[in-house]
Amino acid sequence: MHDGPDERHLRPDGVSDKTVEALGKLSEALEAVEEARGHLYAFHRRCGTADLMLGDAVDLLRDAGHAQIADDIATDLVGRNIIEGRWSFQVVEDYDASYYEVFKRHERSARDALVDGKSHVFEAEMKEDRRTHGRAHHEARPD
Repeated sequence: MHDGPDERHLRPDGVSDKTVEALGKLSEALEAVEEARGHLYAFHRRCGTADLMLGDAVDLLRDAGHAQIADDIATDLVGRNIIEGRWSFQVVEDYDASYYEVFKRHERSARDALVDGKSHVFEAEMKEDRRTHGRAHHEARPD
C-alpha cells in the first residue's frame, strides 16, 4: 500500500504554502471555466436540436394546411443566427479560441514555472490532511 501522494502530486522543494494555495485557486478557476464550457456545448446542442425541431414543426404546419404560417416561421426563424452573425457552433469556437485556450495556457504555464508542471498539488495535500491514514478506503492512491 502507498502511504502518500504519487510523485506527480508532490510539492517540489522550496515551494511555499502561498504558491500552492494560489495554484490551487487557479486550478479551481480552470475547473469553473471547464464547467462553463460544458454548459456552452450543451447550449450549442440544444440550439441545434431546437432548430431541427422547428423545421419539423414547419413541415407539420404545412402538411396541416397552414402554408402561410409555415412559410413565415421558416423564412424568419429556421436557420436564424442565435447571435448577430453566428450560429451556436461559432459561439463555441470563439469562446474556445479567445478565452478557453488562453486560460488553459496560462494555468499550464504557471504550473510549469512554479511546481515543475505538477497538477493538483493543493488537492493532494488536502487529501493527505483529511484522510484517515491506515484506514480502508482512505488510501493515498490505488495499489
